[in-house]
Amino acid sequence: MKRVVILGRGGSGKSVLAARLGSITGLPVIELDRHFWRPGLEATPPDQWAAVQRELVRDEYWIMDGDLGPYDVPDVRLQAADTVILLDFSFSRCAWRAIRRSRERADFWRWVWAYQRRSRPLLLAAITTHAGDANLRVIRNPRALRRFVAQVTTGQIPGRP
Repeated sequence: MKRVVILGRGGSGKSVLAARLGSITGLPVIELDRHFWRPGLEATPPDQWAAVQRELVRDEYWIMDGDLGPYDVPDVRLQAADTVILLDFSFSRCAWRAIRRSRERADFWRWVWAYQRRSRPLLLAAITTHAGDANLRVIRNPRALRRFVAQVTTGQIPGRP
């Protein structure tokens, strides 16, 4: 694990996982939200967002956390990744976590609600197309996540499923 991309529905815990993996591995964590959103929560246009990511993936080691839903262009970072982690948690778990952390805009809730039907299939297709050689981890529940983190902690990083 040298170049890790973490994806998932809003509220799934991408940033928490990235911080945890960063502290375990020593890899620098890049929070994509900080690079993507402009003042007033204005989205970066897709062509500019791809250019920003091309700069970010130049480094040899990193963990990138973020899934920007319908605004995202994940292809650039997926092509550079050696590990892709998809947090595939339920709507209720993610909604509860999102409600606890902060107020969110209506477009966030539309994305979270429609994630399984709209965003997830597009992400899986992008992963297949652009990160076919990467180690893909689809984590569906907190227990599986704890098991994965424990394996990383002990140096028993799991291979392909």
